[in-house]
Amino acid sequence: MTYLVLARKYRPQRFEDVVGQEHITKALGNALTSGRLAHAILLSGPRGTGKTTIARILAKCVNCESGPTATPCNTCRSCMEITSSHAADVFEIDGASNNKVDNVREIRENAHYMPAHSPYKIYIIDEVHMLSDSAFNALLKILEEPPSHVKFFFATTEPNKIPITILSRCQRHDCRRVDIDAIINHMAALCQKENMDISREGLTLIGREADGSIRDALSLLDLIITSSSGPIGTEQIVNVLGGLDQQSLFEMSQAVFDRDAGKIIGIIDRLYDRGHHMVKLFSEFIEHFRNLLVIKLDGGPRALANVAEFEQQAMRDQVRDIPKTRINQILDMLFKEEASVRFSAQPRLAMEMAFFRILQMPPAVSIDTLIEKMDALKKGFQEAAASQQSLPVSASIQEAPVINRDIPSSPQADMPVSHDTKPPAPEYSAPAMEQQTLPDEVKEIPTQPLFSSPPPQHTKNTAIAAPDEPVAASWENILAIMAESQPALKACFSDSTATKSPSDGLDITFTASQYNIHFAQKPGNRDLLQALCNDYFGCEIKISLSPRLLDSGASRMKKQEARRLETEALSHPLVDAAMKLCNGKIVEIKLLQEA
Repeated sequence: MTYLVLARKYRPQRFEDVVGQEHITKALGNALTSGRLAHAILLSGPRGTGKTTIARILAKCVNCESGPTATPCNTCRSCMEITSSHAADVFEIDGASNNKVDNVREIRENAHYMPAHSPYKIYIIDEVHMLSDSAFNALLKILEEPPSHVKFFFATTEPNKIPITILSRCQRHDCRRVDIDAIINHMAALCQKENMDISREGLTLIGREADGSIRDALSLLDLIITSSSGPIGTEQIVNVLGGLDQQSLFEMSQAVFDRDAGKIIGIIDRLYDRGHHMVKLFSEFIEHFRNLLVIKLDGGPRALANVAEFEQQAMRDQVRDIPKTRINQILDMLFKEEASVRFSAQPRLAMEMAFFRILQMPPAVSIDTLIEKMDALKKGFQEAAASQQSLPVSASIQEAPVINRDIPSSPQADMPVSHDTKPPAPEYSAPAMEQQTLPDEVKEIPTQPLFSSPPPQHTKNTAIAAPDEPVAASWENILAIMAESQPALKACFSDSTATKSPSDGLDITFTASQYNIHFAQKPGNRDLLQALCNDYFGCEIKISLSPRLLDSGASRMKKQEARRLETEALSHPLVDAAMKLCNGKIVEIKLLQEA
């Protein structure tokens, strides 16, 4: 008996056997059950996802002796003929080789004849986008108003090449790429039927190489089976397919996170000795780090179509303690280095240099973290200044020498001083500290440190409606306090106004950029603003923020106008003549503001 490949041997014969296209099989099943099946159906999607298979099953459902039904019997004459591709009333046409207008005219002429023994005459046109423009035009009329006993089922991988006049006359169903877990489970079931022992890791490599195509996965599985004997391991699959095992990807990413340059070189050498193509290898590294970033950002399962479920858990474990800014930094660097690896005469060396540059990068810090560290540093300086201010007076006085005015003057002080000789230095012994008394001038020395000034003390009002101070003045004072304690928060309210609300609160209106608005509305910063207002007014104040996005259009127009004026000034004949006459150069250009 002639050997049948797995894709033909285990081709689905019912809607329940189709893998990964439940949204289409359910819709067609409901249409058959309710008797609302369209006369022209277009099935589109990537290769090997089941378009032609669904069209054949749908033909069985329509022409089955117990039909129309969503579950064909597969035992009647019509079902068996369609299964063996010998049905007299089902015409499967290849659009690539029958794409002329004469072929479509032949279909139109034969469509008017009644079917031989089935309820419907069915035309399945595969790769329908290959028809010529004249063939599409010839198909329009019969496609819009076909005979009651004719149905058209189209399949294509490029629906964008089909004229809109054809698309508008068809009911379209889009096939999706099959999830890798569904491909793995399907191949595992077939291996069990074929009594083949293949590990799940090996099936994962095949499923990833298939890229969402069931037919490609089964073709690769056929290749693996014929290339091996006995149990099939991951190493054999890697040797046959030339792909990259997932363990090497995890080892490489861990070496990058650990900044282990020696391990990275060892992994690249090992994969190079196995015969891996360096450009493809680098692309797989990029995809792996992209998946790690998606995992860190809690991306949905649809964003990880080529990652098996057990691998997703391993990725979560690997990036649990790695900041997302670091992963994003590595991925961005890999993308920048992709061109140098792809077009290099020595891609292996280019790949190693790319990873060396990644290891030399300092870890990235988010802007919020940087602002928090700067605020903490400023707060630490203020606390140090406050503690320096609180030192006792005697401790600061003892560090400087104290002059005692009660010491009698030396007899030599009244003698005339000769210009030829230097005056002798006065000799005296300072009395003990406990016996001397501080002069009045020394007692009046302030206790404030020399190079630090304490923050100004603000008096607290008892209510916001204080008659002696307007709300605008109170808000200016609050901004002054905020500038000393929270300068980053003060920058958000640099262009702001405050008014009294009907509920004796503050309505704060401010204009800022999108980032400053987000920063001001963060819960922690809003609490700081609330605490400053409560402390200033001496009572609980209800505040409300009304942000307005800074209009960048006006500033952009001003910059464009400034650049235009600079260009005109540089190209002015007088400027050029002055430059040549004085042999000078332009140092600075200033724009004079209009009065």
